[in-house]
Amino acid sequence: MAEGKIARALISVSDKTGLEEFGAFLSGKSVRLLSTGGSAKALRDAGLAVTDVADHTDFPEMLDGRVKTLHPKIHGGILGRRNLDTHRVAMEAHGIAPIDLVVVNLYPFEQTVARGGSFEECVENIDIGGPALIRAAAKNHEFVTIITDPADYAAVMADMKARDGKVSPELRRKLAAVAFARTAAYDTHIAAWFEAQAKNPFPARLSVTGQLKQTLRYGENPHQQAALYLDGDTRPGIARAEQIQGKELSYNNLNDTDAAFELVAEFDEPAVAIIKHANPCGVAIGKTPLEAYQRAQSCDPVSAYGGIVALNRPLDAETARAITEIFVEVVIAPDASAEARAIFAKKKNLRLLLTGGMPDPAAEGMTMRTIAGGFLLQNRDSGRIEPKDLQFVTKRRPDDQEIADMLFAFRVCKHTKSNAIIYVRDGSTVGIGAGQMSRVDSSRVAAQKSADHLGTNPSVVASDAFFPFADGLVAAIEAGATAVIQPGGSVRDDEVIAAADAAGIAMAFTGMRHFRH
Repeated sequence: MAEGKIARALISVSDKTGLEEFGAFLSGKSVRLLSTGGSAKALRDAGLAVTDVADHTDFPEMLDGRVKTLHPKIHGGILGRRNLDTHRVAMEAHGIAPIDLVVVNLYPFEQTVARGGSFEECVENIDIGGPALIRAAAKNHEFVTIITDPADYAAVMADMKARDGKVSPELRRKLAAVAFARTAAYDTHIAAWFEAQAKNPFPARLSVTGQLKQTLRYGENPHQQAALYLDGDTRPGIARAEQIQGKELSYNNLNDTDAAFELVAEFDEPAVAIIKHANPCGVAIGKTPLEAYQRAQSCDPVSAYGGIVALNRPLDAETARAITEIFVEVVIAPDASAEARAIFAKKKNLRLLLTGGMPDPAAEGMTMRTIAGGFLLQNRDSGRIEPKDLQFVTKRRPDDQEIADMLFAFRVCKHTKSNAIIYVRDGSTVGIGAGQMSRVDSSRVAAQKSADHLGTNPSVVASDAFFPFADGLVAAIEAGATAVIQPGGSVRDDEVIAAADAAGIAMAFTGMRHFRH
């Protein structure tokens, strides 16, 4: 790859972080600066000599600034291949000077959308010249250095210092890759926004973009590599949480903590969820976070050891002390008091994550899962059953406490791997059966695990999907269930209802299932 000193730089940035320092460095290396608008003003205000692009091209900015750098003297200077006689001759014949460094970042389209800008504002913040400059420079990275992120100024300055004003081929190629990724992400956000305006959730072509937040020690297992990326979702949650203390989060920590926080967000009352291997081992509401934690932990204290604890209220000192009585991997909450933070600080390995708020469980959004040769896309399961949605199908109608527990249990079901059976008593899980191949097994596993702790007699029971046969319901009745909530819809619903009536229990259909695979 060819290599020469940087003699001329084009600078046109919306993010002016570090611009004065970088511009001064370039001037100190005798690099001639071309610039536009606000960037040129910032450089001049720093006492640097700058040539306006309009003077360089002998063509004025026009159309309210929509046309500034779209000119042969700019793009020819970037795209010209210095090692080809034909290119050099053409450039000389048309008075096109080489441009060796392009420093461009784009109009803030993503930020304009995020702050709720109008349709017209968003359209005006779609950059045209910027992506063209970036792609041209990245394509011709054999001769041109492209910078799209102020964070890369330092690397370029270090290289130019070490190489007498030159930038190494390796760094130019690396920056070209960064540049193409940036324009791809920018176009992806624009396309997604336009599809959203058209209310089209499943466009014919779908692009996905993410920004690397951190590489992880490994994936689900030590032989797998992994990383965390951020997308455009600004909902409070694990990906954007602030880690106050503790060891680096692992792939499994992130996955489990996400499951815990999304579950606890379902409840309006103070609530705590304890998660192990992406499934709840205890969920409860209480008058205080401490009461909710103690009730959740008592559901399955054996499984709670080494688990993830999520709260939907700020962490207070009393709850923090109770949590530290056993070993837990992660605690996530919207906030934490100074005293609670001080208590956790004594547990150096305990990770404390604060989100600044709770996600709206009813918010729209999409989830994605890869499969061989493609991926599956669906809208988030934001379905929620309220008392008015219940269809009572048995002779006995549940009482008010049973109805409250049924609704609580069904929300926990939504966040439990199918087949899911959840036993609840007084706003607290007392038995959880998750991920079994048979709904009968889930009913029995939950009751067997609970027998060593709180017991499931009496309780209400929730099933994430209908009972295909009466045997799963019978297993729940034998475990002490007095009321059942389930979607209904089986061809054998009459048989299942008859079994409930024979046992004298109450049952309600929701018409909505919550498979979680």
